[in-house]
Amino acid sequence: MTIQVNGSSHTTSVSLTVRGLLDELGFGLKPVIVELNRRALFPREHAEAELKEGDVIEIVQITAGG
Repeated sequence: MTIQVNGSSHTTSVSLTVRGLLDELGFGLKPVIVELNRRALFPREHAEAELKEGDVIEIVQITAGG
C-alpha cells in the first residue's frame, strides 16, 4: 500500500491505522496533530482510522518553545 505522508511517498506491506503509522514513523505517544485526507483527527480517532491506498496524511509534532 502506498500513501503520502507529509508530501512524501510511504510504502507499507501491512494494513495500518493512523496509530500504527505514528508508531512506525517513531512518533509513539508524542503529541501530534494528524490530518487524514484534509480532515483533522482527534487523538482518540488515531487507533480507529484505517489507512487506505492513496491516503494523504499530514503530521505535525507539537513542541513547546519560548
